[in-house]
Amino acid sequence: MLIALHKPYGVLSQFTPEPGSAWKTLAAIGTRPFAPGPRLPAEVYPLGRLDADSEGLLLLSDEPGLNTRLLDPRHAHEREYWVQVERVPGPDVFARLAAGVRLPDHACAPLHVRALSGAESATLPPRDPPVRFRKTVPDSWLSLALHEGKNRQVRRMTAAVGHPTLRLLRVRIGRLTLAELGLLHSPGVWQVLDPAARAAVFAR
Repeated sequence: MLIALHKPYGVLSQFTPEPGSAWKTLAAIGTRPFAPGPRLPAEVYPLGRLDADSEGLLLLSDEPGLNTRLLDPRHAHEREYWVQVERVPGPDVFARLAAGVRLPDHACAPLHVRALSGAESATLPPRDPPVRFRKTVPDSWLSLALHEGKNRQVRRMTAAVGHPTLRLLRVRIGRLTLAELGLLHSPGVWQVLDPAARAAVFAR
C-alpha cells in the first residue's frame, strides 16, 4: 500500500511526539476539527519527511524497500517545491540557485528554478496560521525542483541567496502532483494510490 497525504502545516512527519514539542504528529490526521477524513492506517510509515513548518505531498507505505527506492539519490526521483520568499529575486539569484548553492556543510546539486505566475500561486489554499504579512517587504513565489533532500535544504538555500522562505509546499514527487490527485486544497486528506498514480511516483 502506498498513500499520498497532503501534510498540513504544524504536523511532524512521524507518529510519535517529540518531547517538549507543541507540534502535532501524523496521529492527528483524521481527528476533528484539525483534519477531515479518516485516520491513517496504523501500519504505515512516512517515506522521507517534511518539516513541521512545511506542507504538501508526503508519501506513506507499509511496504519494505520503498523508502530506499524512493529516497536514494541514485534513483533521482525529482521533488518540486513551491516556495514563498521575502522580496523579489533578480536574475542573479535564479542563476545561483540553478547552479547549486554552497552551504557551510553541503554543496547543493544544480536544480531547476523558475518564478511562479500569479495564477499558479493563486491556486494555493491559505495557510493556517497565515504567513505574517509585512507591508514594507514584498514577497514572491518560486518553483524549485531538485533530487536531494537534505535537512531543511530548500529553506537554507533561499536564505543563503538572501531570500528567506516564508512558506514551503511540496507539490510533486516524480510525476505525481497534489493537484492531479485532487489534494491541493485538502490539507490533512489522504488517499491510497492506484497503479497509475503509483507509477507516476517512480517515473522520471
